[in-house]
Amino acid sequence: MKRIGVLTSGGDAPGMNAAIRAIVRTAIYNKVEVFGIRRGYQGLLEQDIEPLNIYSVADIIQKGGTILRSSRSEYFKTEAGQKKAAKVLKDFGIEGLIVIGGDGSFKGGQKLSKQDVKTICVPGTIDNDIGCTDYAIGFDTALNTAIDAIGKIRDTTSSHNRVNVVEVMGRDCGDIALFSGLAGGAESIIVPERDYDLDAICDKLLRGKDRGKLHSIIVLAEGAGDFNEMCKGIEERTGVVTRGTTLGYIQRGGSPTSFDRILASRMGNRAVNLLLQGADSRVTCIRGNQYLDMDIDEALKIKKEFDMDAFEIADILSI
Repeated sequence: MKRIGVLTSGGDAPGMNAAIRAIVRTAIYNKVEVFGIRRGYQGLLEQDIEPLNIYSVADIIQKGGTILRSSRSEYFKTEAGQKKAAKVLKDFGIEGLIVIGGDGSFKGGQKLSKQDVKTICVPGTIDNDIGCTDYAIGFDTALNTAIDAIGKIRDTTSSHNRVNVVEVMGRDCGDIALFSGLAGGAESIIVPERDYDLDAICDKLLRGKDRGKLHSIIVLAEGAGDFNEMCKGIEERTGVVTRGTTLGYIQRGGSPTSFDRILASRMGNRAVNLLLQGADSRVTCIRGNQYLDMDIDEALKIKKEFDMDAFEIADILSI
């Protein structure tokens, strides 16, 4: 293999640049040309492609976002779009493609593989909702951003004897809420994977108030309930002034943690080596602290498992 391409797709995640850097430098070390595809699959369709070299990826390991930028493409979801994308890659002489993104991006890589494009996928999403890997690039950074924010919110909440509902990202996966709530000492954690009882949550808040507790933090995953209604419902039931904070896109930005930089570097390196070995339709992953890879079809079938042990520990420690 003499020429490969790399793109980032879907939501950006801190550490994507570290993965791009690893891919480019590993390829060049092995005397393989690398082309960067801007704006994901949409950029591929529009031939927004340029060669990358060692200097292209200098001084990016510490940067959030993605230098290749990202977008979503409805046309690429069609068979015609996939055939066009495969032709563009062939026209550029790109023999293998590395896709960095979430499960939607993986599905795109799966389709290109069926169009005879050797494809390797690297998990990158702050939601950590990919079942085949314990950690996706960007999750640890987003988690630490949320924990930092919760600590700051707690300072002002305690000053005013209030409840604060902190909404974090996680439409279908509650990992950010679960682990930021556990690490941030939240009184309650509300996630899409588990039903919740607002009355029970309020009873816990009132018990804490009765024994002299002056403030409380509730962490809510965005897909688990209505943020404004929850704030209103808690205040009505408890009589405690309740405010809300939505962290929003702040969770996607920022310099990646050392964990995400190392994870991205090792996965990016592995992705290139897989292509050089002739592999196709694979996903890099980390499971049980081991770096592995598996077939895309199998990876997409694996459902993300919710960590009930961590959830129960958080509940016990929040009494």
